[in-house]
Amino acid sequence: MTDAVGVAPTIQGEDLRELIGLLEGADTVELKLTVPDAGHRSAVVALEMDPLEAQLRQVFFFDTKDLLLNQHGVIARARRIQGRDGDSVVKLRPVVPGELPSGLRKLAGFGVEVDALPGGFVCSGRLKEPVPAAKVKDVVGGKRPVRSLFTKQQRAFFAEHAPEGVGFDDLSIMGPITVLKLKFAPTGYGRRLVAELWNYPDGSRILELSTKCMPTEAFDVAAKTKGFLEGRGISLSGEQQTKTKTALEFFSQEAADTAE
Repeated sequence: MTDAVGVAPTIQGEDLRELIGLLEGADTVELKLTVPDAGHRSAVVALEMDPLEAQLRQVFFFDTKDLLLNQHGVIARARRIQGRDGDSVVKLRPVVPGELPSGLRKLAGFGVEVDALPGGFVCSGRLKEPVPAAKVKDVVGGKRPVRSLFTKQQRAFFAEHAPEGVGFDDLSIMGPITVLKLKFAPTGYGRRLVAELWNYPDGSRILELSTKCMPTEAFDVAAKTKGFLEGRGISLSGEQQTKTKTALEFFSQEAADTAE
């Protein structure tokens, strides 16, 4: 659907109309690019990233072993974040902004975002709430139930969209994934970029570059970002990997291998 870093000016026909409709109803846009493994080191140098300024995080997903939630477009996640509270999220994707209940959209922790990356775009709705890091640690350590990470509103949002008969008590803990997150403003770009290095338990890694903007400026920011990254020698044509999909598939396969 798209090329470059997310939203490209060459989208045509139904894809363009769909994207414009999503942008009109979204709160934010996040333009994303995953850098091929062979290009990680050169990207760090080219963008003048300082790893010592990165924030350490742990990410946990919750799903059935056969990923029923993911198959229904539902994602449940919690994070521990260095030096601050963590958070929990229930996310639904894809969504059409105009079809979401007005009461849901008015909730303080709810947001609608278009994620755009080379090869496609998707609109999601997520309900996020702060959670003490100690509580996340207790849950993944088996001292508290998974449902205790989520508020009453999050549990209601989950129940409305999860497969019938699947509750929080039916979910497996999938994690942790260690993440280094760096927010920085590279010289000559004029905006903030975010770099996330996801380190999976098998030693594989995903380096994602992203920037957020308002829906009204998405096309301009995408064009500017594309030109900047190409000018720094960052490849925009590599195969894209999504962090969440990679994580869920890894832990689902691990559970299957253990069961054999």
